Amino acid sequence: MAENLGDWKRSCYCGDVTGINIGSEVILMGWVQKRRDHGGLIFIDLRDREGLAQIVFNPAANELSHKNAHHIRAEFVLAIKGIVSKRPAGTENPALKTGELEILVKELKILNESETPPFLIDDETDVAEGVRLKYRYLDLRKPSLQKNLILRHKVCKITRDYLCERHFLEIETPILTKSTPEGARDYLVPSRLNPGHFFALPQSPQLFKQILMVSGFDRYFQIVRCFRDEDLRSDRQPEFTQIDAEMSFVDREDVMGLMQGLIAEIFKNVAGIELNLPFTRLAYADAVGRYGLDNPDTRFGLELKDITAIVKDSGFKVFADAAKKGGIVKALNAKACAEFSRKELDELTAVANSYGAKGLAWVKIAEEGWQSPIAKFLTDAEKDGITKILDAKTGDLVLFVADSPKIANTALGRVRLDLAKRLNLISTLTPDRTNRGHQSSAFSFVWVTDFPLLEYDEEEKRFVAVHHPFTAPLDEDIEKLDTSPLEARAKAYDLVLNGTEIGGGSIRIHRQDIQSMLFKRLGISEEDARQKFGFLLDALSFGAPPHGGIAFGLDRLAAIICGAESIRDVIAFPKTQKATCLMTDAPSPVDKKQLDELHLRLKMQQKEV
Repeated sequence: MAENLGDWKRSCYCGDVTGINIGSEVILMGWVQKRRDHGGLIFIDLRDREGLAQIVFNPAANELSHKNAHHIRAEFVLAIKGIVSKRPAGTENPALKTGELEILVKELKILNESETPPFLIDDETDVAEGVRLKYRYLDLRKPSLQKNLILRHKVCKITRDYLCERHFLEIETPILTKSTPEGARDYLVPSRLNPGHFFALPQSPQLFKQILMVSGFDRYFQIVRCFRDEDLRSDRQPEFTQIDAEMSFVDREDVMGLMQGLIAEIFKNVAGIELNLPFTRLAYADAVGRYGLDNPDTRFGLELKDITAIVKDSGFKVFADAAKKGGIVKALNAKACAEFSRKELDELTAVANSYGAKGLAWVKIAEEGWQSPIAKFLTDAEKDGITKILDAKTGDLVLFVADSPKIANTALGRVRLDLAKRLNLISTLTPDRTNRGHQSSAFSFVWVTDFPLLEYDEEEKRFVAVHHPFTAPLDEDIEKLDTSPLEARAKAYDLVLNGTEIGGGSIRIHRQDIQSMLFKRLGISEEDARQKFGFLLDALSFGAPPHGGIAFGLDRLAAIICGAESIRDVIAFPKTQKATCLMTDAPSPVDKKQLDELHLRLKMQQKEV
């Protein structure tokens, strides 16, 4: 029978009982992790968010409590009053923070009972993710997830403290706003009071934070929810959280310097790791040229080399044709991998194919020479040139992709990542290991700068913004918008951690004439610009200061610090990869009355019964 608390007040958390408490009376409250009946004595591990405490029921101390303890099962909610004691010699548990102590129970209150849970509440049990998400309230009781969410809370607190100390103001921006479909799909919200009109949930506060700079607030930040209706994966959710910041009267150096300081502060106080500042920088062209991707994982080598000049007139038609069509031939040297099997080579080829490459050529460097189906098509001079640029030696495996620059770099860059996993080149240290207090090889930061301002969309037959249409071009590249737009570089910067972009930003366009010039180059007519962004264009005409900012993905950052495989493990109530909530069954149908109030009618045909 469940009892009430009455006048009982918790003394401390279960995991916070220490040697100082020995001999003292404490009141603990929590959930039953495990019950062990040793005949005369009953031992229970009581759990709360701070850890476990062993409580002991002895009939000599309280016969009624001992009797009631026989009925206790896993996940019952208890309150106990007892005396803290040292465990008998030889029974200590060094794996627990409270492992040298136990609480001898004087009184027991069973506050609530529990059905048998669908899975054990511990970190060792392997449970299908669908089951975990359906019973998320039970999943969240697991120590690992509680630690993850506590760490996330600490990241938010440190962020607020750091930015507030530097004169930033936390200002909220609207959740119901105007649809400006220039990026991912918007989530739309129909307006009951304005039939046929829709709000959009914000993909970011971009326009509003620029407006705040025009308004004179100088330094703004927000830990803000954002929404994008896009295909999902382990590091994406339909709703996610950004650490969003904007500053006036700054250049790129100001933003990057201040924000890498924030990241260093987070790692120092949350993970106990001192990061080396300043972070490494790579121009976009170097990042893509050396690693194939604009979010390079720099924890290991395997750098790509451009061998187009060596093989542009090659007898191997695939290489020569790619060069003649304006493409490139990229190669990487997988050191000491000449023993790879045909199956392994086929798996690497499948990786390249999945990113658009038509194939993956390979050469094994053996004592007797090059072993490869393509070796006979290459001259000795070409082989010598490739050997030299790649530092290829006996026992190495050389891989090639020939295609357009985008496909060749991306495909071989992805092959590089796959190879690193196969060869165990990536450090698996995590911040809760013995590396606390110093720079960890588990974390490799790099600023990527000088992105292209524009790229050409072959499907839409127009230029599109690489970052977003409010990113300023480099001053020296403004004229290129008219003459050679694809060569114009942006005042943009991404912060990449272990091959994952955790933040991105730019210096914004603050002059109306340059903003109009860019809209024109993007194929956005003056009428469309006024319709979509009229309020921003108007604001820019009233003395907008130079300004710029950045947004960090809080979910991704927290997941990497925690060592989590997915950002779902640092979000309290995440969605599945199909953007559904298994716990609440959202999204769900709504009744006809609600649709009528919104002046909506479903186009889907109802199945006949």
